[in-house]
Amino acid sequence: MCGIVGFTGQQNAAPILLDGLKKLEYRGYDSAGIAVMCDAQISVNKVTGRIANLCERTKDGEAVPGTVGIGHTRWATHGAPTEENAHPHLSNDGRFAVVHNGIIENYIALREKLIKDGYHFDSETDTEVIVHLVERYYKGDMLEALIKTTNKLQGSYALGVICSEEPGKIYAAREASPLIIGVGADENYFASDVTALVNHTRNVIYLEDGEFAELSPDAVHVYDCLGKPVDKKVTRVLWDVQAAEKGGYEHFMLKEIMEQPAAVKATIAPRVKDGKIVFEELGITLPQLKKIRKIVITACGSAYYAGCAGKYAIEHLSKIPVEVELASELRYSDPLIDEHTLLVVISQSGETADTIAAMKECKARGAKSLAIVNVVGSTVAKLADYTVYTWAGPEIAVATTKGYTTQVTVLYMLALYFADMLDRVDDYSIRLKAIESLPRKIQQAIDINSHVQYLAQKYHGSKSLFFIGRNTDYATALEGSLKMKEISYLHAEAYAAGELKHGTIALIEDHQPVIALCCNPMIMEKTLSNIVEVKSRGAEVLALTFKNNQKILSVADDFMFIPDIDALFSAVIEIVPLQLLAYYVAKENGCDIDKPKNLAKSVTVE
Repeated sequence: MCGIVGFTGQQNAAPILLDGLKKLEYRGYDSAGIAVMCDAQISVNKVTGRIANLCERTKDGEAVPGTVGIGHTRWATHGAPTEENAHPHLSNDGRFAVVHNGIIENYIALREKLIKDGYHFDSETDTEVIVHLVERYYKGDMLEALIKTTNKLQGSYALGVICSEEPGKIYAAREASPLIIGVGADENYFASDVTALVNHTRNVIYLEDGEFAELSPDAVHVYDCLGKPVDKKVTRVLWDVQAAEKGGYEHFMLKEIMEQPAAVKATIAPRVKDGKIVFEELGITLPQLKKIRKIVITACGSAYYAGCAGKYAIEHLSKIPVEVELASELRYSDPLIDEHTLLVVISQSGETADTIAAMKECKARGAKSLAIVNVVGSTVAKLADYTVYTWAGPEIAVATTKGYTTQVTVLYMLALYFADMLDRVDDYSIRLKAIESLPRKIQQAIDINSHVQYLAQKYHGSKSLFFIGRNTDYATALEGSLKMKEISYLHAEAYAAGELKHGTIALIEDHQPVIALCCNPMIMEKTLSNIVEVKSRGAEVLALTFKNNQKILSVADDFMFIPDIDALFSAVIEIVPLQLLAYYVAKENGCDIDKPKNLAKSVTVE
């Protein structure tokens, strides 16, 4: 959802801004623009569509001189995706330019007041009120004007501002939307994501809510909401830009599917010592764990489905009841949560707006919170009482792959860790070996499904695909169907196989594709009966099962396979062939796989 960048230094700003915006393309956008200051004049270039259009207009930035600038990729929320609505926005007097990521909830009232006071608006956006407020409050002190402006705003924002009367400087502010400062040599940056910075520096400062920053080529100053200086720690980003490049793959998504064995290994290996799972970063004591009466997992999208998959392992091993709630529903549901609840919050980016809101609501009711996130220093990580990082590395494709599998892996490890603390598991070493085998099993799942791209040629023209499964298979079917719909644009739905007779089977007709997950031996016979049911009504069944499962092989039409694995931990393996199927179906359909229409990587607004 939207992305912002800023630069001040000795180099020409425009090429650096364009490079940063390209690194933010994965967040989803429909227009882009830059504002560059030169000789106390601000020039703005904006386009609809891809950043390539902006590069063409500015001749890759060479046609726009100036060493100070800000840039933006917009995902339309207020107003259509037009050049007028694209950022940056200029003040009426042309002295100020603003880029903004977030939502200003009270913009209508502010807009009406500004119009009455003589300001005119060129766009339909909520953002334009910000630049006019800055113009109103500026009396020679940009920081003071920015503080007064933000005091009028309700909602979320990451702001970047330049002022023609303050050459060499850019200003930034954050509230409930990510913003990171990049610290360089005789040049400094800001961005909404560290990915936009690592081409230039790996030294970063994470702004907190309510903080402001003043950047010049040789200094970074951070202030609190009262304008008082704040001493900030500079953090070193450990991965470099090569980790965010395609590495020879056609798409980031395919690269990230193939990276899953290494990513899951990176999640597991450092936390296994002397035959035990060790979460040194957690700090949960046995008395604290014994006070927990239930665990509530909350998340959005694929992270929610990761919670659905992890629920089975946590309940089975630790014997603690688990509820999995969509964060967008939990935040408004008056939840029955108290000091005996452990809230497990899952978010790849750590900046998901609904997840953050649900987290704050539950913490206010006394719950302790445990965050499972990938991005160090993110809002969710900072709000949590306990934080576990997945260490998946940068994930660029909008459709998550290794983000999901590493999240589920962490839940598996927590399940066994809690069970051991509570002395509720008898086969600890067997379960641990199963978890440690996951990276190898993922690689096997990739290797034995090289035929999936040919299956995609058969199924890519389908109007609708049904995914069915039971228990852990059903949890995986939810994520598998999401992968299919979000990148291939085909209608895909997951159903609990035992519920077919309660309505869904009415939709089965001749040649209806049904993807049946049959990877849980305990309920294999039940799923087999469901396959026979849909086959008798004309469905074509693509089964996901073990390679030597003769019962399923005798009735299904097509097959994908996984290696043998403890069914309790199978979701991490099962999802891999489904990811590959979704990828190749989308490729057959000519879809923009890494940047699906209408979607964004980090959903930072409701």
